[in-house]
Amino acid sequence: MADWLEGRVTRNHQWSERLFSLRIEAPLDTFIPGQFIRVALDIDGEEVARPYSLVNTTGEAELEIFFNIVAEGPLTPRLARMQPGDAIKVAPRSFGFLTIDQVPECRHLWMLATGTGVGPFLSILKSEQVWQRFEKIVLGYSVRTADELSYLDLIKQLQADNQSRLAFVPFVTREQIPGSINSRITEAIRDDSFEKLAGISLNSDDSHVMMCGNSAMITEVSGLLEARGMRKHLRREPGHITTEKYH
Repeated sequence: MADWLEGRVTRNHQWSERLFSLRIEAPLDTFIPGQFIRVALDIDGEEVARPYSLVNTTGEAELEIFFNIVAEGPLTPRLARMQPGDAIKVAPRSFGFLTIDQVPECRHLWMLATGTGVGPFLSILKSEQVWQRFEKIVLGYSVRTADELSYLDLIKQLQADNQSRLAFVPFVTREQIPGSINSRITEAIRDDSFEKLAGISLNSDDSHVMMCGNSAMITEVSGLLEARGMRKHLRREPGHITTEKYH
């Protein structure tokens, strides 16, 4: 990329052994909640760049990315070691269509995330527009162990601010934790336990599903939803499923 914004790290927060978030000061003009940006570092004489969804929403002074360390990767171990004041390159514009302006009219919005895929949904949930559009929102957030459930204080505050309109359903697949589902999202859709905790039905009449994270989860859940008469959303053909794959 020919042009980069000069950013500065303002905070490095470690959520677990492998999960981190960075706050960055950079003069990014505008973005739509749910979009991602590219950040880069010069490493061993080479410019290494990767895309990361933004956790912050519009109007917040700093950008925020949420990522996990890829041990064999060149970038994330270095990002995890960054300190306030360190320089980082930020792309001058954001990208992506995991945004509510792409979602057709419906009553209920379901957000399904694995791992760091929760980031763009937090950005959306912090915006005013999402609460003006949907009657109820369900956030399903799947991790392997309880210490990987990040941003819980923010999620609890969003629930408090929006009363019963936000249903938060955590999934912890490798531990049994009170208040969470001890299975994968796909299994909880098959046995209806997800819908029971959410308090609403997941159907083609009044639901839209946004998914972000592991490609296997997205592929499997999409198949289950298609069996319920739901289809991928396209601009030329409105549907019920919007996705963003991380790997």
